[in-house]
Amino acid sequence: MSGLIALDWGTSQLRAYRLDNAGLIHDARTRPWGVRHLPDGGFDAALADITTGWPALPRLACGMVGSRQGWLEVPYVDLPADLDRLGAGMRQLRAADGLDVHIVPGLRNPHGPDVMRGEETQIIGAMALQPSLAAASNWILPGTHSKWASVRNGAVTDFCTLMTGELFSLLWNHSILGTGQRDALATPDAFERGILAARDSDAEGALSRLFSARSLMLEGSLAPGAVSEYLSGLLIGEEFRIALAARRFPPNEPFQLIGDAALCDRYRLAASHFGVTLRAPVVDAAAHGLWHIAHHIGLVSSNGPSLPKDSKSC
Repeated sequence: MSGLIALDWGTSQLRAYRLDNAGLIHDARTRPWGVRHLPDGGFDAALADITTGWPALPRLACGMVGSRQGWLEVPYVDLPADLDRLGAGMRQLRAADGLDVHIVPGLRNPHGPDVMRGEETQIIGAMALQPSLAAASNWILPGTHSKWASVRNGAVTDFCTLMTGELFSLLWNHSILGTGQRDALATPDAFERGILAARDSDAEGALSRLFSARSLMLEGSLAPGAVSEYLSGLLIGEEFRIALAARRFPPNEPFQLIGDAALCDRYRLAASHFGVTLRAPVVDAAAHGLWHIAHHIGLVSSNGPSLPKDSKSC
């Protein structure tokens, strides 16, 4: 039997996919076993559980599993990074079941410095599904640590990290902005109000507007249950304001989203207020990326479509 077990192993979750020899997903499973929250028995136990009943296939993993806190630290690959450079940086370990686990390296941007693990594989998968984006495109991957990236000729040439999701969590759960405001309401108007406050903050920036999440509520112009939506819009709006102001990501090139559908919807709404159109997010980008990396390094053979010969993937 041929195919691949693809592992998207992050900080808080482990996702596993069983793909056939054409790169099609036959099964997918998720466990709350990121590198910081492993079951008894550690990485080996997590792997054994999530692949129970699956055949013994080659295994390829990406994400924080290759970090200093992961199963095996795999050195970053410096930009510009394409599929060849990622393949050359691959490392592997022998699991308790006697079979190998191959791990994709992350990327390092020396100009930050900045780093990513896992997102590079998602970009590979998305480019494989939408080859027209390989020539020149921008990418936004929302999340705890949002990534903005540029691709040129199939290689990742630039990226930056914005800690929007983590900052929201800290402010909402550990600052006065969230005090006594636990009953959040679904209020799109408040979310857009926050986006516009960040967009129009000019040189002062959204930091100067943060306390308005509380003062607007105290004066009665913002409902207590709408504070979290306003704060979310303010922070996501600030992400767009500063990323676009830096002029690292040309607005005349396509912008592609990768990530959770609901969160991506928020980013598409925010983008509309900055004159940017974001394409709908790519589904299962990490699984497709792992498949194409595995095929590139000869870990699997493919009976399905491959990347166009005139374009590389990162």
